[in-house]
Parts: sequence; C-alpha cells; structure tokens
Amino acid sequence: MIKKLTITSLTALSLLLVTAQAEGMKCQSGKCGAGMMKQAKQGNKMQKKKMGSPFLIKQGLPHLTKMLMKNWDDAKLALTPEQKEKLLVVRKETMGSVTTLKPQIMALTKEIVQASKAGTKAADLKAKVEKLASLEAEATMTHLKCIEDSKAALKPEQMAYLMEKRKAQRAMKKAGKMQGMKCDSGKCAGNK
Repeated sequence: MIKKLTITSLTALSLLLVTAQAEGMKCQSGKCGAGMMKQAKQGNKMQKKKMGSPFLIKQGLPHLTKMLMKNWDDAKLALTPEQKEKLLVVRKETMGSVTTLKPQIMALTKEIVQASKAGTKAADLKAKVEKLASLEAEATMTHLKCIEDSKAALKPEQMAYLMEKRKAQRAMKKAGKMQGMKCDSGKCAGNK
C-alpha cells in the first residue's frame, strides 16, 4: 500500500516537473504561460460578470443610462436640463426594478445550481427554472424599456454620438486585451 502511494506521488511530482520545465522552455522562446494565465483570469472575470447579470441577454445591449451618467456634462453630448430630468426618471425606474429582481435571480440561480450538484433531477427543478426564466425576462424587458425611453429623450445626433463613443471605448478595450496576449511569432506584448 505504501509502495503504491509513494509511486503515485513520485509520478505526480515528475509530471509537474516536466510540465514546469516545458513551460520554462516556452518562456525562453518568448511564449510564456503568463499571458495564458492572464487570459484565463480575464475569462473567469467575464464568466463571473455574466453569471452576475440578471438579464436574459447577457451581452450586446447598451446600458444607456450608465453611459449617460458617465457623460452627463459632456459638452459634445449637450444634454438639456429637460433631458436630464427625463433621463433621471428613467434611470431611477430601471434601477429600482433591476435592484429588486437581481437578488431574487441570484438566489434562485444559486439554489438551482446547488440542487443540480446535489443530484436533484432536472424534472424536479423545472418549476424553479421556469421561475428563473420569468424573472430574467422581466429584468430584460426593464432593460429594453430603459433603452427605448432613453432613446426617446435624446436627439438622433446625441444618440449617434453616444454610440460612437461606446464603439471607440470597446475598440480601445479590445486593443488593450490584444496587446496583453502572446502571439506565435513572439512579437506581441513587448516581445518585439
């Protein structure tokens, strides 16, 4: 018994050493695993962010009132006092609804996941899943109404400016992520 345990431990240790050595060789050739680790961490953050979203549609829809708050006094956006007043009402209604729904959605999600891991049959979870879908649909409809109401309060040129600014920010964010990645030629992320 002790022999088997010792052999198993030595085998595991040697596998770890070989893996570490191979990783070291990659680093010497400019293909370090650090970039991969960073990517994995960013992937985990994105996954957690999606898991924390109360909406059915996790990506793609703009959070207009959030964007507007960040650009509230932007001279190019030029929001009038009347527009600001309308937009504050939209934000208050939206946030009120979503902040009420989100804890319910997160708790129900956690409950379903734990029950599934514990071996509860899918058929027994059906009612909870349907309730979760209903809550997420309600949150998504609130989000869609927020977008609609925000657009109605803005002039077309203001909306175009906001969307152009969003596009530019996303491009910068993407460029930053791309720079952090390693590439096969070894010319990325400072390996020039």
